[in-house]
Amino acid sequence: MKQMKLGVSNLVLPVISVGCMRIKALSKPDAEKFIKTSLELGANFFDHADIYGGNGACEEHFADAIGMTPALRETMFLQTKCGIRRGWYDFSKEHILNSVDKSLLRLKTDYIDVLLLHRPDALVEPEEVAEAFDILYASGKVRHFGVSNQKPMQIQLLQKYLNQPIVANQLQLSVMNTTMIASGINVNTAFDSAVDRDGSILDFCRLNDITIQPWSPFQYGCFEGVYLDNDKFPEVNAKINEIAAKYNVTNNGMVIAWLLRHPAKMQPVTGTMNIQRLKEICDGVNVTITREEWYEIYRSAGNKIP
Repeated sequence: MKQMKLGVSNLVLPVISVGCMRIKALSKPDAEKFIKTSLELGANFFDHADIYGGNGACEEHFADAIGMTPALRETMFLQTKCGIRRGWYDFSKEHILNSVDKSLLRLKTDYIDVLLLHRPDALVEPEEVAEAFDILYASGKVRHFGVSNQKPMQIQLLQKYLNQPIVANQLQLSVMNTTMIASGINVNTAFDSAVDRDGSILDFCRLNDITIQPWSPFQYGCFEGVYLDNDKFPEVNAKINEIAAKYNVTNNGMVIAWLLRHPAKMQPVTGTMNIQRLKEICDGVNVTITREEWYEIYRSAGNKIP
């Protein structure tokens, strides 16, 4: 598995993050097999959140399934997120500290490699966040910090008060959901895709050495479904399949190759609990498509080129 650095941290990680939002749907033996296969593939960075499965059920199921021990813990990297509550968001010092303590218990570990703030809290008080991060960092409970679904000014507001760098920003991105790319391509045009809905977050993260972690790389819309092998999207599927065949990978692998071809050095977050599909995704890590092929796939998804 190819490796990468996460932001300005000293973490050297696989270029794939294994998302665990759906792991509770697996039986304990199947979850164990999935996690062990991930480790064998070198995909040992696991992404969690305190809300996945409801009340941290996915974190707990993950640790129980693998039989977490201190020695096993050292073979992997764990990332989790906090801040989403039922119908509202909470970046208060008390909630952040409480959430991390509960995640540590569920994951059966004494530290989290990366903690992300999960979606923006309109009532955020950055001084409180800074206090919480200082406590977590000093105690060794969290080693690195990031955000999810935040735009540049929100990150800058937080960073003004933080003593630790923000190393990651988890954002929705796929060939069928390219707002952060399209607005840059369509600068100075009247196309709808020229509208900057993300505050130039792609360029901002590159300028500030913040790793973008694309979530739902196989989805279209927000949570409408997958676009691969979907009859609604014949052109993009035909093009992805054509280029995938050239490199002897599946369409799953080609989606990852398309994302990794971007020079922002992203770390895509998978969501599959299917072992074969995970293997196909990992195969895509080793493929480097041409610039022309990248644009061919981009255009086939209906994205405009001025």
